[in-house]
Amino acid sequence: MNLRKEVVRQLRLIERGSQEIISKDELFKKIEFSLRKNKPLKVKAGFDPTTKDIHLGHTVLLKKLRTFQDLGHIVYFIIGDFTARIGDPSGRSELRPSLTEEEVLANASTYTRQAFKILDRKKTKVIFNSKWFKNLKIEDFFTILKSYTVARLLERDDFSLRMKENRPITVLEFLYPLMQGYDSVKIEADVELGGTDQKFNLIVGRHLQEFFGQPPQVIITLPLLVGLDGKNKMSKSLGNFIGIDEPPSEIFGKTMSISDELMYHYFEVLTDFDLDKLKKTHPKEAKELLAFNLICWFYDEETAIREKERFNEIFSKKKLDKQDFPVYPLKEEKNILDLLLEKKLVSSRNEARRLIKQKALEFEGEKILDDKFIINKPGLLKVGKKKFLRIVKNS
Repeated sequence: MNLRKEVVRQLRLIERGSQEIISKDELFKKIEFSLRKNKPLKVKAGFDPTTKDIHLGHTVLLKKLRTFQDLGHIVYFIIGDFTARIGDPSGRSELRPSLTEEEVLANASTYTRQAFKILDRKKTKVIFNSKWFKNLKIEDFFTILKSYTVARLLERDDFSLRMKENRPITVLEFLYPLMQGYDSVKIEADVELGGTDQKFNLIVGRHLQEFFGQPPQVIITLPLLVGLDGKNKMSKSLGNFIGIDEPPSEIFGKTMSISDELMYHYFEVLTDFDLDKLKKTHPKEAKELLAFNLICWFYDEETAIREKERFNEIFSKKKLDKQDFPVYPLKEEKNILDLLLEKKLVSSRNEARRLIKQKALEFEGEKILDDKFIINKPGLLKVGKKKFLRIVKNS
């Protein structure tokens, strides 16, 4: 194996869709060391189970974790059952509501089940951070507090904005970045991933590792996925989300509803598809590919095939309903053979019967299998592949 070539390959896959890497040189060296010593990197991501469901926005991070796993590294999936009771102040203009231990544990039980729709279970270590925080002695906690100054904490945008607007900041919230960072110390993380709104917390983790005599973790921030509205961050509260536990039909339909521009953004951060090739594909086909792959991740290929066929059936019917076909006002019920001859859709009864035998006649999406079939209601009649007749009620 050409070592440098493999490092560059891994780096390229990790960089795709990432917002920022601090720093690339450090990551290059860590990957090189990992390959040379045949020792997988410890790749950390923390999840505070403040809700029960994971949506597509979370999968940006999960997909990148899976990339590391596919490259041979180990993911440390930190469930912040202890820190979730404080509440991450990232991106918040006000205090988060506190959760009980029971609420946090109930939420946590659904997180891992949903996450393993994407992550490789064999290459994932799930750890609850209460493991070290519940038994942390007060003198050990003092050591953590001494590692960071109030001035540096106040540099954080969330806090400085709230100070200017006279909004409360609790001492507990001040502690949050230090506690998240201490997770990195406890597992000796090589790399930590998070959204762009997590950058401050991730940097604190680097600082704490150095304070405790460890090599600092590489930080990789990932973009916050834009929701279905094309404007705001994907969020359950805004209703602009695709939940990974939603029914397959919902996932497929919602994916097909997004704009072309948003579709390419989703492809970039959620998949490994070649964007240049995708842009040569018709947008509808590209969206179908995206929807298909999402359902393959969250369910299976058989379900994805079924949902694609079902969607196209509905889409084709809606498309047909909008077209301007010849109209036949129905005065009284009509035998199918008589109707076809009257409208000159066939040249003879024999041709009509042949079409029926070939299952080439449809009324309202149902095959006509009998030459005694009676048309007695409005609907769309399809003859072969190209001929249509819209039956309407005679007024």
